[in-house]
Amino acid sequence: MIKPHKLNKGDKVAIVSLSRGLLGMPFCKHELDIAIKRLKDYGLDPVIMPNSLKDMEYLHEHPEERAADLKQAFMDDEIKGIICAIGGDDTYMTIPYLMEDEEFKEAVKKHPKIFTGFSDTTNNHVMLNRLGLETFYGPCVIVDLAELDKEMLPYTKEYFEKFFKNEDTFEITSSPVWYNERESFGENQIGVPRIKHDEEHGYEVLKGFGKATGKLYGGCIESFYDMFTGERYGNENEVYEKYDILPTIDEWKEKILFLETCEEKNSPEKIEKILNLFKEKKILESVQAVIVGKPMDEAYYEEYKEVYKKVFDDIDTPILYNVNYGHCAPRCIVPYGAEAIIDFENKTITINEPIFE
Repeated sequence: MIKPHKLNKGDKVAIVSLSRGLLGMPFCKHELDIAIKRLKDYGLDPVIMPNSLKDMEYLHEHPEERAADLKQAFMDDEIKGIICAIGGDDTYMTIPYLMEDEEFKEAVKKHPKIFTGFSDTTNNHVMLNRLGLETFYGPCVIVDLAELDKEMLPYTKEYFEKFFKNEDTFEITSSPVWYNERESFGENQIGVPRIKHDEEHGYEVLKGFGKATGKLYGGCIESFYDMFTGERYGNENEVYEKYDILPTIDEWKEKILFLETCEEKNSPEKIEKILNLFKEKKILESVQAVIVGKPMDEAYYEEYKEVYKKVFDDIDTPILYNVNYGHCAPRCIVPYGAEAIIDFENKTITINEPIFE
């Protein structure tokens, strides 16, 4: 795997809208302004890619323009990081334009750089992983850098700042608090804190003991379901099969699978259906371990636990539950492709190698 370089003051970072075109909508202008200021406060030089502020309808209808922004960001060696605006639901439509572009694929290898985002951005992560680049399932522009409170959420900020450090290893710890999703992101919410709760559970071991070691790979569970089935759009699975993006069974065996649920707060029955699809494909029995993200707003917290216990009843794969990444707030960074060690006795997650070149 190819590792990017850490960020330094003065570095250019690209802002891309690879999925939903929210960032350029008038009702998001105050959030864009906040995010730009915070990036500049870190000494970074934000570069808004040419199509990133196009409206929702235009970007929905022009996945080739979204793909062009990502290509341009990788082609520019002065750009050291790429931050996704937000997720959405159809970034997979950019994949054919990128996977058939030899110049883009070569740029990913010649000009590796930090790439961060979550949710539907899972699609971009698995594509870049197939191309050999380590990425980060982590903060995005609108809900992290543009946090409406006086600063980024402290736990999220702590992990965002790891992009500036060369650490040999680090631990992903359980956040002492969690926050409700905002009911409004309007301008009148600037400076208004989120509703905060003390963390009552911490990491929970649903199954397993000892230690598990593997390469981190995963993302939004609903996104993976669409990759495998094409149920939402009818052809997404065909795209993934055509470009041979998803791991083979042998490749799954070296991985620790991390999964989390989206803002739709799908029913436990839907999550069970998705997990059973993973099970039918022999993925759950092949991976070294499974990490499960904290559900947004702790929706179905106990019910999801029971689903995992049920699906894994006849599988030995260990499971660690309630980790702060993905759609919950706050969120850490999960370095895609990095080796991790999960200690199930002490309930710790250690990134066991440097994440930067």
